[in-house]
Amino acid sequence: MTVDEGARTVTAGQAAEELELRRGEFRLAAQLGLVRTVPVGDGERRRVARAEIDRLRAAPDFPDGLRERVREVGTREAAALLSVPPDRFTRLVRTGHLSPVRFYLNRYRAVVWMYLAGEVTEFALARPALLTGRLPLDVRERLDAHEDARPRNWRARRLALLLRATDDPWARAAAIASMLHPVHVAEVVRDPYERAHLDRLRPPPQPGHPLSPAAREVTDRLALADAPDEVHWHRMGLTLALKEARADRPAPHPGEAAQVRAPLAPTGSEPPPDVAPDLDSVSAPSSGIPIVRGLEAPPPHGVEAPIERLAAARPEVGLPSRGGSPRTRLLDRLLRRKTAGATRGRRGKRPAAWP
Repeated sequence: MTVDEGARTVTAGQAAEELELRRGEFRLAAQLGLVRTVPVGDGERRRVARAEIDRLRAAPDFPDGLRERVREVGTREAAALLSVPPDRFTRLVRTGHLSPVRFYLNRYRAVVWMYLAGEVTEFALARPALLTGRLPLDVRERLDAHEDARPRNWRARRLALLLRATDDPWARAAAIASMLHPVHVAEVVRDPYERAHLDRLRPPPQPGHPLSPAAREVTDRLALADAPDEVHWHRMGLTLALKEARADRPAPHPGEAAQVRAPLAPTGSEPPPDVAPDLDSVSAPSSGIPIVRGLEAPPPHGVEAPIERLAAARPEVGLPSRGGSPRTRLLDRLLRRKTAGATRGRRGKRPAAWP
């Protein structure tokens, strides 16, 4: 970071203080694009331009308006906003009518989902028929099938925010790969150097990631796609993202300098751009699920993915081959071990400045 950049930008902590936001509120505002951050160097933490702070402070509803747009509510408070019992709100979110913005684990390791208060209020205005009377038949059938769309909708929102934060093709591929189990990643990404590079660019877990093994197991499970159609969608998205990344530049091998462009966020007064995936457009469902445009993620429950085009672009991938001579397999293991060691040695500095 140059002296001029330091004079024109401030740290996230200072920006949160000047915008009268708590750290968690500021982090969410940056992820949602309400506060635009800028990269100031490869792997360095993102900062906020002084002009951006002045713009936000000049708003007529500052600071209450900005704070309200990032206000989170749990199940009970959200139900109170809708004037419905908490169990009815739970049934609505389990069937995908609202998307969580984040989650945490309480002392009993139970998952607590949080929602944006503004989206809850908008849902009440858009779908008043779902707030009273008997739920529609399709909703009741999905509840009888023990459906829970909250993890999937949270993953879709998180991936959309990650993709919007960067224009680097390898970082975008890493964001998609973070939604898949390592076995699926290995089946799509056969090159061990590419897998190591994607691992270096992997977005960090959401703040508050638990440290205990049992709690980490729960959060790791929620972070990975589990439904077959969701896994298939992410595999196709990773295949297309890798094609774009390879055309941009090859993955670095051990000993080579990694040419990593830090994720970029929109600057100025213009709204964040929409980054459309190389897929057929998917129309939003009529259920009122909040959809973030530019979503390279599976559509919410009930929306059919464009399988025909995805299947045409899908390469022939299968389980990793066990063939080859013992010497070849030994060499492959040594290369993977060397790549992993080089990756661990470079983790002191984050290769990509995710928001």
